[in-house]
Amino acid sequence: MEKRLLSLVFTLFVSAGLFGQADTSNVLKEVSVRFVLPQNVHSLNPAQQISARDFKSLAAYNVADAIRNFSGVNIKDYGGIGGLKTVSVRSLGANHTGVQLDGVQTSDAQNGQIDLGKINLDNVASITLYNGHSAELLQPARAYSSASMLVIKSLAPQFADDKKQRVKLGFKTGSFGLLHPNILWQRQISKRSYLNVNSSWQKSHGRYKYKVDGDGSDTLATRTNAQLSTMQSDAAWYWNGADSNRLQFRINYSQSSRGLPGAVVYYNPYSNQHLWNRDLFLQSSYQHHFPNKLQFLVNAKFAHNYLRYTDPDYLNQAGILDQRFKQTELYESVALSYPISGIWELSLASDLTYNKLDMDLYNYAYPSRLTAFSALTSKFLFNRLSIHATLLNTTITEWVEKGTASPSKSIWSPTISATYKPFDQTDLQFRLFYKDIFRNPTFNDLYYTRSGRRDLKPEYAEQYNAGLTYSKTFNTFVYFLSLTADAYYNNVKDKIIAIPNKDLFTWTMMNLGKVDIRGLDLGIKTKSALGRQLDFSLSGNYTYQQAIDVTDPKSSVYLHQIPYTPKHTVAINAGISSKRSGVYYNHILSTSRYYLSENLPQYYVPGFSVSDLSLSHQLETKYPISFTAEVNNLFNQSYAFIRSFPMPGRSLRLSFQITI
Repeated sequence: MEKRLLSLVFTLFVSAGLFGQADTSNVLKEVSVRFVLPQNVHSLNPAQQISARDFKSLAAYNVADAIRNFSGVNIKDYGGIGGLKTVSVRSLGANHTGVQLDGVQTSDAQNGQIDLGKINLDNVASITLYNGHSAELLQPARAYSSASMLVIKSLAPQFADDKKQRVKLGFKTGSFGLLHPNILWQRQISKRSYLNVNSSWQKSHGRYKYKVDGDGSDTLATRTNAQLSTMQSDAAWYWNGADSNRLQFRINYSQSSRGLPGAVVYYNPYSNQHLWNRDLFLQSSYQHHFPNKLQFLVNAKFAHNYLRYTDPDYLNQAGILDQRFKQTELYESVALSYPISGIWELSLASDLTYNKLDMDLYNYAYPSRLTAFSALTSKFLFNRLSIHATLLNTTITEWVEKGTASPSKSIWSPTISATYKPFDQTDLQFRLFYKDIFRNPTFNDLYYTRSGRRDLKPEYAEQYNAGLTYSKTFNTFVYFLSLTADAYYNNVKDKIIAIPNKDLFTWTMMNLGKVDIRGLDLGIKTKSALGRQLDFSLSGNYTYQQAIDVTDPKSSVYLHQIPYTPKHTVAINAGISSKRSGVYYNHILSTSRYYLSENLPQYYVPGFSVSDLSLSHQLETKYPISFTAEVNNLFNQSYAFIRSFPMPGRSLRLSFQITI
């Protein structure tokens, strides 16, 4: 596996920084002229982006699927259509990845990890992953508080000609008994205000065959207790005033019921655990531009999450484990930005977040947390040199009703980024960034009786990055070529690691001490013409990660790779498309890893190689109709991201959409 990966890397040696590209067609009589411009790959910090038009080419069903090709990304997937899916960027862990929806961060103070498998793509316009943070000056202070930030933007209302209303009806079906209807309704209320309503329902029995490893046979077993039923509704109101002033209000409600398939241990896949969720959030955002160039941004959010977990086979006096959690979050943010001069801009942001967790457990701590974020950012432009510096203060205060709360903290986190463009005529840019970040233990880390440890130390991470970007357009059959390359070093102290036990809901928390992470992100993206009507697109990403424990030279895990961190990953996407149709092939290769800190043969998790194929076609009728067919795991490979949690074999998904 490693040899195949490394030989492939020599031909695909640099990273596609940003994905979605825009095609424009100009028709003059019978001559068709196609000219494609690449999206700007140059960003202050490493950034990768895909848009809604790219989801089909990736055979993506949810946000986790959509970003799996990104450099430096390690998806933890527990299998099945409803399995937990989290993302670790550059080996720092899922808790260091922030998730932002339309400018407001989504968080979970209970476990700190956002399940990206719960976010479907029906209403998503674009997804951008920033290492460090976005270079936007006018943004909340909380946007600087993560090692990386995943920014999700919803579809904005769009109307053709003089129409004031648009409706999209969609339906997906396929393997695992999948049924997934959805509707999107957009309405222009007035000259400056719009309404966007999206609703979807999803149901699946979740059963699939997998190969039983270890006995040398081709025995197949059936994955059970993976059933899923979800419903999600979202309504957003937009107002666009004069002078680019904007107001947005959103309400979102979702509920789900899902089985939790257990680890396949000694050929016993039995599990009867179940999870129910009911989540509600309301958020608003207002941005104002003053005549003196001062900009003002206000965000607010209320979120309430209910979770119920049951295990009918739990060995206690009651003979069952039935736990209920209620989490409440209140959030507000104010940000200002102002250009001091033609080369100097300043911004100041202040955020306040309150989190509370209730749980029906005897002698539970019932924690509350108040977190204040304050960020001062300065941006300088000197001809070809750009410098961006941020100083973030995070102050955390906690209270508990029982026991002792985690100590209060006030942490200063600096960030500095720089880019340099050496030549005016060549689209080449060099970039550097340094960021010092702090991750506080979550409520579950500290207070959950089955896994929490109040002696857990906070986790600190220093990030260093050096890279370059290059982009060039051509007047030949090759439209463009985009290259990026970034080398990085992360120095982590008291790294918090979550190791899953026999089920998905219980973890063992531990501090690893010191971890050194060295990595390289490389890739390429290009697009060219194949005759007069067809285009060929190709993107490739390569990631190298060495994440080793350097805590104690006398320890048995010294210089061992930390759990679930492959050293090499390659992702390739290739497609042939016309104006109305496309066929795309996606391939991901990942080398082996270990599921415990000691890199011993008995803890070995094999690497894998998985391919997907997608075909799409659009009918240009009065009401545009599109069809998509996707085959995941095309060659029916047997593999697992997480030991004892086998992934599905070959599966099919069919999609239909009509726009009225």
